[in-house]
Amino acid sequence: MSEATVLVVEDEASFVEALTIGLRREGFDVVVATDGAEALDVFEATRPDLVLLDVMLPKISGIDVCRELRKKTKIPIIMVTAKGAEIDTVVGLEVGADDYVTKPYRLRELVARMRAVLRRADLRPEGDEAGTFAPGLVQVGDVWLDPDEHRVEVGDQEVALPLKEFELLHLLLVNAGRVLPRETLIDRVWGSDYVGDTKTLDVHVKRLRSKIENDPARPTKIVTIRGLGYKYERA
Repeated sequence: MSEATVLVVEDEASFVEALTIGLRREGFDVVVATDGAEALDVFEATRPDLVLLDVMLPKISGIDVCRELRKKTKIPIIMVTAKGAEIDTVVGLEVGADDYVTKPYRLRELVARMRAVLRRADLRPEGDEAGTFAPGLVQVGDVWLDPDEHRVEVGDQEVALPLKEFELLHLLLVNAGRVLPRETLIDRVWGSDYVGDTKTLDVHVKRLRSKIENDPARPTKIVTIRGLGYKYERA
């Protein structure tokens, strides 16, 4: 029985072949697309559990594919970037990717990240076994969040958030007034088995600020506590 179906979007044939063999040995079903346009078609046809998405693709870039997928699905997306392409990493996370890996990478590391994001995608806020998320409506100032309906409103405007942004905001809101260390935020939102760096957290905070702050450049809700982490200010 397969562990999950993975859509691999990669235009280098030799790379695809080796990766497909490795992932199948790990128990995954693999479907492949070799350009951005094909990726969107294959996604609709197969509805995979996870997308492994290269940034540099013919026809439609990986960034644009990620952006389009995020309009219709919350399934995990892991971006694959070239070594040193930090701007691709940041943009990929900003348009909704859950994680990223940099070529060249070890198959073991990739599989660990894949399994981690798949586990986290299966957990809704009200179902977190560790008690990370409190049940019921949460409101701080003009921001309120409903974990049961996965809804957020700022003032009178509903704001759409991908799963990780939603979980991060929920954790910050239920702990309003408390400083949450970076390690705590990463552990509770991405899981204790997360193997990436803390840049992912910073990008998600930046995205949240762009959606809930009056002036994202001068945040007054989600504030940085230098050397420690972040705090959501009480109203």
